[in-house]
Amino acid sequence: MSTTPTVRFRIRINKGDEIAVGPGKIALLEAIIDTGSITAAAKHLGMSYRRAWLLVDAMNAAFRTPVVSTSKGGRLGGSTVVTPLGEEVIRRYRTIETIAASAARGEMNALLKLLGS
Repeated sequence: MSTTPTVRFRIRINKGDEIAVGPGKIALLEAIIDTGSITAAAKHLGMSYRRAWLLVDAMNAAFRTPVVSTSKGGRLGGSTVVTPLGEEVIRRYRTIETIAASAARGEMNALLKLLGS
């Protein structure tokens, strides 16, 4: 186990009592883009299909329009796509992370120096 300190931002945006977007939901959206399905994305992230579906459903309810679009399977199977809004959510979230890390770099380094060996 590594003892090298690391810094991770855990940015979450709530809508009421629900987390509209956070690191897990962004990872799920990215996995859906990479795999093309909720099932494969869930497997890739080590979560159940049901958990992934509930996260997608919560995100779709939180935003003005869906961030993930699905169609039921047929002879050729169904499809799952991250919508343009979903892609924008990912892009803006990752930009916020980059800006926050850059703005806090000095304080993070100072805090890391205070850690014991």
